[in-house]
Formats: sequence, C-alpha cells, structure tokens
Amino acid sequence: MIYLDHNASTAVRPEVVEAVREALADLPANPSSAHPDGRRARAAVERAREQVAGLVHVHADEVVFTSGGTEGDHAGLIGAAWALEARGRAVAISAIEHHAVHGAAAVLARAGFGVAHVPVGADGRVPPRAVEALPAGTTVLAVMLANNETGVLQPVAELARRARARGVLLLCDAVQAAGKVPVDAGELGADYLVVSGHKFGGPKGAGALIVRRGAPFEPLFRGTGHEGGRRGGTENVPGIVGLGLAAELAARELDAFGARLLALRGRLEEGLRAAVPDLVVHGAAAPRLPNTVCASFPGARSDRLLRELEARGVEVSGGAACASGRVEPSPVLTAMGVPRELAVCALRFSAGRTTTGDEVDAVLAATGEAVRAARAAGDGR
Repeated sequence: MIYLDHNASTAVRPEVVEAVREALADLPANPSSAHPDGRRARAAVERAREQVAGLVHVHADEVVFTSGGTEGDHAGLIGAAWALEARGRAVAISAIEHHAVHGAAAVLARAGFGVAHVPVGADGRVPPRAVEALPAGTTVLAVMLANNETGVLQPVAELARRARARGVLLLCDAVQAAGKVPVDAGELGADYLVVSGHKFGGPKGAGALIVRRGAPFEPLFRGTGHEGGRRGGTENVPGIVGLGLAAELAARELDAFGARLLALRGRLEEGLRAAVPDLVVHGAAAPRLPNTVCASFPGARSDRLLRELEARGVEVSGGAACASGRVEPSPVLTAMGVPRELAVCALRFSAGRTTTGDEVDAVLAATGEAVRAARAAGDGR
C-alpha cells in the first residue's frame, strides 16, 4: 500500500524506535524517585524537555508533557479559562479548529462558559479583524496554526497581537505544523501551544503543552505535583524520550524536509489537475503546509473514491464523514463555504518523510482511474 495519510499519523523514525526500546529496558524507575535509578529517569525526561523546547523555541520550563494533542488542547483551553475566570466566563475558537478544541469548548459550555465560534473566509483563514468582534468577557482565543484537513496556515501572530490588545490570551494548536514548518511560540505570540509526537516521527501517546512563563493556568489532573504542578500523573518516560528525540531530529532537518515536501506537493497537485481538469483544491489561495492537498473531485463521492483507491493500493483520508450510508461534508469545508455537493467529494492527500516521487506518480495514475470508477458508480451526492 502507498500511504499518503501522514497528517493522521506518520511512521515512527527508526532512531526513535530504538530510543524508546532502550528507555523501556533501561529506565524502569519513577522519575520522581530520589534514588539513582529515579534520577536517571528524571534526567531522560528533562533532556527530552529541552529537545521539545528547541523545536518550538521556548524555555524548557514552559514545556508540560501530555498524552498528545487532545489532552493538550483540553488542558490549554480549559486550564486557561479556569485560571482567568475572575476576568470573564467566555472563550472563542475558530470554526475550523480540530475536534479536540471543539470538545474542550463543549466541556466549558457545560460548565456555563460562553463559547463564540469565529468564522473563516473562503480561503480557510481567520480574518484578523474578527478579533474585534469577540464578545465581552472573552479571556481565551483558540486558533490552530495549520489546519489538519486543508493545510491552510493561519495568521496567528496578527491574531495574537490583536487579542492581546483586548486582554485576550491565545491558544495555538500547532499539532499539524510542528515538524513541517518553522514554529516559534514567541514570534507567534502564543500563550499556550500544543504539539503531538506522532505527527513528526515520535510515538503515539506523547505530546506537550507549552505554557508561556507567567501565563495563568490551572491543571486538569490534580492530586500530585508532577510537571511543576501543571499535570498530575507519573510521566510516560519511554514516550517522552521518543518525543524528545523526534523533536530534535525534526528541528535539525526542517528546512530540507520542508523543501522536499513542497516539491512533492507541487508534483501531486499538478498531476491531479492534469488527470482531473475540474478538480477543486481547497485553500489553494492561502499559505499551506508543504505536504497537504485537500481537493474535491466533482461527481465522485469521497466514500466511493476511498474504496476505489484502496483497491488500487492507495491510502488517503476522506474530507467527509459517512453515516448510515449518507455522506456528510467536513465541518471545515462547510465553514469555508464550500457547497455540499462539492464538499462530499473531497479527499486529503498528505505526504511524509517516507513518501517518494515514484509513489506520487503511482498515486496519480490510481486516482485518475478511481475518479472515473467513482463517477460511474453514482451522482456524487
């Protein structure tokens, strides 16, 4: 199978596999223990903290280890809202945030917080002027750096500048961006920032929430003093070791990796347009991740396309959800104003470290065949 679903998860790097294996075998102690084995485990955790800090250009003591992006989004949004409750009981999230951010906002809404949904333009970007319309009492704005479906990059720095002028702090979900494009939490103006290791060659179940020095924060998990009192629970030492090494390698190779991905994306997109002249690429007018193409194939429903591609040895993601035989459009594409009949025909192609030019060419041949077969099977609705 040719795997072009790296935005969902990418392969663990061989060096990281070995580092995790060694940590499982050689670091059995609790890193909070004071004896020598405990201190060795603690040293490994702190080394990883420095490596993650280097990837996103923050101080090591701002890194809080989590189980991944979903926990990081929940801890960041809810923890900030709780800490700022005296100033207001409202938060805002962009309409194209990951489901994890929407889920965290739902938790706050259940507790009586107001939740505003900030619209995006047809290009998939949040207009900076939208900050001016935030409801009174808003304390936190959540805007992702790179959308997981379209790859569109958000104007986070400008949004953060305008938010700060109104006394609003900013949470940036950088899960899809870290390891693919440069991420500097300070330049972005992010008060809270989230990354997850399995998006850049680390193991699943290991991620980090960055809490800027001085940013108000209350932990979700309590009862212990782990992670500087910001996240209770014994640290996942092998996962953290793997996360740290993956972060270091991603930072070291970022420029070359990004350039290679951009070349592959161009090759893929050009070939898709040649094979399917009425193709619609979503977010094409906006800055995007170098590895992501989200496109609709008019008249070819995404569930049918996925089956046809799988039969031809290609694995990608659909831009729509299937339920009870009915295909529903992606909330992201809906928020961008994409018509339903087009949104239900969307696929996401996302390349990664293991993707080759020959694989892209094979995917192009398979996609042309798959579109013809899917169009013959139905009307695309």
